[in-house]
Amino acid sequence: MARPKMLKLGEVLEEIDMSRAAFYRMRARGQAPRIQKLPNGHVRVSRADLDSWWERCEERAA
Repeated sequence: MARPKMLKLGEVLEEIDMSRAAFYRMRARGQAPRIQKLPNGHVRVSRADLDSWWERCEERAA
């Protein structure tokens, strides 16, 4: 079974065209894609979580 694609936070921020501060404000409000903290403190977002978050954003906008 293949491992899910995990994106670095910088990659996510570039894709959604958002600053790190804005992302963490959205995260504090529970509106950002789910993150996973690695044991070394780095943050990753799964491709599937990011895609489903995009879909929810599009549904709200429609």
